[in-house]
Amino acid sequence: MIELSHINVSFRSERQEKIFGVTRVPVLKDISLRIPEGQCLGILGESGSGKSTLGRVLCGLLKPDQGEVTVDGLSVYGSKQGKKLLRNKLSVVFQDYTTSANPRFRVQDVLMEGIRAAERKNGKTERIQERLEQLLEQVGLDSSYLKRFPHELSGGQLQRVCIARAVACEPEVILFDEAISSLDAHTQVQIMDLLQELKEKLKLTYVFITHDLTSVTYLCDEVLFLYKGRVTEHLPVERLAETKDEYAKKLLKAIITYDAEETA
Repeated sequence: MIELSHINVSFRSERQEKIFGVTRVPVLKDISLRIPEGQCLGILGESGSGKSTLGRVLCGLLKPDQGEVTVDGLSVYGSKQGKKLLRNKLSVVFQDYTTSANPRFRVQDVLMEGIRAAERKNGKTERIQERLEQLLEQVGLDSSYLKRFPHELSGGQLQRVCIARAVACEPEVILFDEAISSLDAHTQVQIMDLLQELKEKLKLTYVFITHDLTSVTYLCDEVLFLYKGRVTEHLPVERLAETKDEYAKKLLKAIITYDAEETA
């Protein structure tokens, strides 16, 4: 599957300049992880922790300063074969569904992006109308949505379409980068239930990037805590109460307090 080994990433500082050269600010510091096949790995961190940068490295969009990303033993940034293999195995669902879908495309055109990617990978031609309807059915929508434009859909419906597009690529792994954070709480639960169902039905592996511990405990098997560019804790979700990480304890305490207030 996919592994990251000793990943370091830094960005050029806009504030400080050296007399010779430029100052670089470290964003990811010696990150190593393995994505467990068939499970959901949560990457949890507050804004500025580096989690979205880690997601970009993981999906082949940002070459690290140091370290290696491998997929099935092939280097993603060191070989064309590795990069192609990652592209065939992994799809991404982003936070901002409004910009993820071309506003001039109908839903059927949005889904066709994923279908064409699968055709390029597999070398086969789908029965297009049947496949379009099947994809919508898998995410809880019917064929009447095919002719609609993105602005005619609610946030939850449009994110379902973006999930269907990711599934259309026939990936083994889907990376969700804050994919439910812009939705209301009720819709978030509906989407997470949908993701659980798709994961089991299609035998998928998930990477779920978020700042919300509640969604991690609802959906994920393992959780990796990221704080200021470093992994501070990595453990199974059922063992969260055993954490010795102060950041994790703080988040757990916040959830317990919120739940107590809700039930009072």
